Amino acid sequence: MRKSDSNFNPLIKLFAIFSGILFMIVSCDDPNRPQDSERDLDLMIGQMLMIGFRGVDVDETSPIVNDIRAGRVGGVILFDKDVALGYAQRNIVSPEQVEKLNSKLQSYSGTYKLLIAVDQEGGRVARLKTDYGFLQTVTQQYLGTLNNPDTTKFYADRTAETLNNARFNVNFAPVVDLNVNPNSPAIGALERSFSREPHIVISNSEILIKSQKQKKVLSCLKHFPGHGSASADSHLGFTDITNSWSEEELVPYRELIKRNEINMIMTAHVFNSKLDSVYPATLSGSIISGILRGQLGFDGVVVSDDMNMKAISEHYGLEYALEMSIKAGVDVIVFGNNLIYDDEIASKAVNIIKDLVYSGKISKERIKQSYKRIVLLKSKI
Repeated sequence: MRKSDSNFNPLIKLFAIFSGILFMIVSCDDPNRPQDSERDLDLMIGQMLMIGFRGVDVDETSPIVNDIRAGRVGGVILFDKDVALGYAQRNIVSPEQVEKLNSKLQSYSGTYKLLIAVDQEGGRVARLKTDYGFLQTVTQQYLGTLNNPDTTKFYADRTAETLNNARFNVNFAPVVDLNVNPNSPAIGALERSFSREPHIVISNSEILIKSQKQKKVLSCLKHFPGHGSASADSHLGFTDITNSWSEEELVPYRELIKRNEINMIMTAHVFNSKLDSVYPATLSGSIISGILRGQLGFDGVVVSDDMNMKAISEHYGLEYALEMSIKAGVDVIVFGNNLIYDDEIASKAVNIIKDLVYSGKISKERIKQSYKRIVLLKSKI
């Protein structure tokens, strides 16, 4: 044996042992939750959650900051009023305060930007109000009634500028529900619809979407497959549109998807037995995977309406609602945490979804599918 062989032999053996151990760690696919793969799954699931929180300021001790830094949430949503507590102050006091709050929230995000969302439709559904120092807005019905592209663009540009200045990157607007029932408590009665006519809804929505895109704000159409004919409010309970809904309500979605303008679409918690005899839209694979993704060809991010709304929370347990919404095709699950408040909702949801994966009720591939869509979406902001 050469001297050089005897010197290197122990090193070679040590390297072989180390390589074997490393291979076992990397290649292990143990169903008993290996640490590395569990962390990856945690982070993918976290990207699927958008959570509401309390406070007009945050620091490193804030529960929402802990969730962001731990990777348990991929997005947040801000409100001006705290419904559960019954008073006005929640997250929004002034333009300067909101900009500071959102900048702080974003600074705590890691690899991927945080989605920071708000409902700024205009008129009665506007979280950034003149009372707090923001510019005046008008309802979508006002704009649709005028149906003047210049007027719509003026207000759309102003809204987009306001959102950008406040550091929001998602607006849950425009509403593309047709004003089928002007007395609909959640839509028509609040003047949230541009029009009964699909072409007016489409043209005005497109203006708003383009204005927001120019200011790096993602638009989210709502509420699929259409909430405008409803005679009840899904915030308050079960909402059946079986006898009032028509396929015409899909037209704005179909046309705007064809024009490749849409990044996000929000589901409605409405029930239509002609489309799904068992589940409301948010929990329905027939409606989300079948109609929205299959028939209409949408491959962007599907967002649930607030899972705390009574149409879901009073009829389905948390675990079952999470299971069915993910199976149906929802990518981002929203807990506004406003109608009902729970500081631990993010960690509870992550643990429930992990258990659903490990039990085989939801595949890891299904989680990866949503994760990839969300990461692609975030690359656009």
